[in-house]
Formats: sequence, C-alpha cells, structure tokens
Amino acid sequence: MTSPTRILILEDDDGLRTSLRLVLEDEGYAVFEASDAEKALLTVEDPGVDLMLVDLMLGGMDGFSFIARARPRTEAPIVVVSARDRTEDIVAALEAGADDYVTKPFSVEEVQARLRALLRRPTIGDAETEDADDDVLTLDSRTPLLFDAGAAVLRRGEEEVHLTQTEFRLLSVLAEHAGKVLTRTALLQHVWDQDYFGDERIVDVHVRRLRKKLEVDSANPQILVTVRGLGYRLDTA
Repeated sequence: MTSPTRILILEDDDGLRTSLRLVLEDEGYAVFEASDAEKALLTVEDPGVDLMLVDLMLGGMDGFSFIARARPRTEAPIVVVSARDRTEDIVAALEAGADDYVTKPFSVEEVQARLRALLRRPTIGDAETEDADDDVLTLDSRTPLLFDAGAAVLRRGEEEVHLTQTEFRLLSVLAEHAGKVLTRTALLQHVWDQDYFGDERIVDVHVRRLRKKLEVDSANPQILVTVRGLGYRLDTA
C-alpha cells in the first residue's frame, strides 16, 4: 500500500492553517502542522515531508530563515503562501530555496493546483531521467562541466555540484533543447507544470541560481545565456 504524501503547513494563523489542513486531508494527504519555524524544522527531519507550505511572517524565526535552514536538509518542494507580494520579497524567498510563491488572499483551488503541479513534476531518479539522452558536456575555460541527466549528476571536473529538484528539472529541460531559445512561458510549462499559471519571476530567479552553479563567472554567462526579449538558451560544447 502506497504511503500518503506528507505535507507540512507552517502558518501561524490558526484558522487558515486548520482550513488548509482539512482540505488537504480530504484529498488524502498526511498533513503536519506547525505555527513556529523551530518546530517545523524538526518535522522536516523526522518524520520528513514531501512538500511544504510556508508563510513568511511568523513569530520568532521568519519564513525566509526557515526556508534557508530547511533547504539543505530536504529536497521537498517549498511553496510560499504569504501576503507579502513585493518583488523583493518574492525574489528573496525564491533565492532562499523556495520553489513557488502564492500571494494572499488566495483560493484553496489555486493552492491545490500548485501542489498537484509540483507533485506531478518529474524529480531526480524518476524513470523519465533514467531514460534520458546522452550526457550534455559543456566546457568552460578551466574544467569540463558534465551534466549526466540519466544519473542526475552535474560535475565540474571531479567535483559533484549539488542541484535542487527544481534546478535539476530546469537544467534537464534546457539540455533537452540545447542551442534553442526557450521563453519564460515555455520554461514555466515544462519545469513547473503543463498548465502552470504562476509568476514568470520564478523562472528568472531559478535561472540566476542555476547560473551560479554552471558558470565560472555568473555575471558574464557563457553557458546559460539570456536572449534579450525572448528567453534563455543553454549553449553546449
């Protein structure tokens, strides 16, 4: 028997947290609740979770700090649910390691759709990547950079470079279309979900994070380049 998907809700509004829990439990999810970040971090480690819904404005440790501390401990997708809708807040949350961002007020249906999209998304080790095409090899001025999608490994020389699930999926899609420009809309559809309706800023932030792992000088990219007015292209050797 398959174990239910485990979702952590980190939200200090008791009413909203309870409402989300009831809706998600009705869909068959196993839901863990926390109103403070320290307690939530314990849940991330034991028993572990498959996905997290995180508010940013919390008492004590805020959501940004929680995400930054949780990300090295788990690959589980993180969806921010917050009333803070300024660009700098969205970017900061994504830079900390969040995968998606939903602003309050929101419809429960929207949150459900975002969760389903993230849970449907192929991840490291899935069959889709095991049957991937040949390795994509990119050379920089110092050491070879090798992306083996089948083994889900990115290496710079002999050193393995860690990728989050979203970074892995983004690089996989770009590698599948190496040499071709992919628009932000196309990347949203391929990486996040076929019917994704989220904010294109998510793409820009994750591209920037991925560049830091691919490029010798991320300020002057040679591998993952921006095609102004169009989108992004992965240039391989």
